[in-house]
Amino acid sequence: MTLKRVVVTGIGALTPIGNNANEYWENLLKGTSGAAPITHFDASKFKTQFACEVKNLDLSEFFDRKEGRKLDLFSKYALIVADEAIADAGLNIDQLDPDRIGVIWGSGIGGINTFQEEVQGFLKGDGTPRFNPFFIPKMISDIASGHISIKYGFRGPNFSVVSACATSTHSMIDAYNYIRLGKASAIVAGGSEAAINESGVGGFNAMHALSTRNDSPETASRPFDKDRDGFVMGEGAGCVVLEELDHAIARGATIYAEIAGGGASADAHHITAPHPDGLGALNVMRMAMQDDPSLTVEDIDYINVHGTSTPLGDISELKAIKGVFGDNAHKLNISSTKSMTGHLLGAAGAIEGIATLLAVKNDIVPPTINHFTDDEDIDPNLNLTFHEAQKRTVNAALSNTFGFGGHNASVIFKKFVA
Repeated sequence: MTLKRVVVTGIGALTPIGNNANEYWENLLKGTSGAAPITHFDASKFKTQFACEVKNLDLSEFFDRKEGRKLDLFSKYALIVADEAIADAGLNIDQLDPDRIGVIWGSGIGGINTFQEEVQGFLKGDGTPRFNPFFIPKMISDIASGHISIKYGFRGPNFSVVSACATSTHSMIDAYNYIRLGKASAIVAGGSEAAINESGVGGFNAMHALSTRNDSPETASRPFDKDRDGFVMGEGAGCVVLEELDHAIARGATIYAEIAGGGASADAHHITAPHPDGLGALNVMRMAMQDDPSLTVEDIDYINVHGTSTPLGDISELKAIKGVFGDNAHKLNISSTKSMTGHLLGAAGAIEGIATLLAVKNDIVPPTINHFTDDEDIDPNLNLTFHEAQKRTVNAALSNTFGFGGHNASVIFKKFVA
């Protein structure tokens, strides 16, 4: 069968450095850090007392009190960015076939705030089970995709993806595959996360996964730096509207970029540590490249890496890039936007995918900030886009995300050519 071409026609972002896609992109190019002391709870007794929180967001502007009580924060974030992306794409349910429009959404953790609140409430009581009737519907990770489809009446493919930090990249890849196989005309895809609470920070602290640079939060996320000491937690959401090309053209949609490939693999190595030689990362990038026979390694101009700022992860990913791209690795721009946003866990792939496709659209690569000391284990000839954004022609770009459990996902965006 002839596979359909898939394009991006709408974007939405809610991040620690911008509450919509335009603000987010502008602050990426400025090299803005979203890290600051935690305000969501009293973190004074925690090893890590800072995070990349969403800022200056008045939820009452989006949800009335009755509706808000039925939604966990991760679902609220999902609905906010879905609204932005759907409006940006100009999707009008009255003019489209709702049976051909889907929602594929993910969250690595889901309603952890709801779970914590309900369990704490029970433990403070006399043992009598008094739980909110919305406890389970607020908590489950798939509920965000349900809320989006219910709000807009989209009756196409609808489900949730959960693959830790690779979640929302897998969401985009699944949407891409459904559309190119002809099973949907358009799909709202992405991910959301809201895990900056006592359980989230305490759990990652117990794993020694988070930076503890409490004296300088804004410089704590430092991918590829010799003194990196762990990732910085982030929160928020990202959304893309993916659409079959002919469907987009027929309704006069604006096209940001085309999806040229998507790959998925496993490390099969360790529950949290990456494969030391980057084997899973190498395999997933190669798999993504296979979707478009016209693409070669010389055609990729930029890689938005997973780049979490962990000692092992940064090294293994760069090994994989050199394994896939060979000599061309030195001609690429590579950057980690997590240096600015922190790590949005299940939502990371969506906001980083948006950064990647906007680099393609605008021919500019966002930087990796917070580089102070070279790591002797990192090839100095790699262009890691330190400190400032760099202008260059970006015909095609790849975005990597890797999750606990050894889950790997890569997606490729390229300039749209009719």
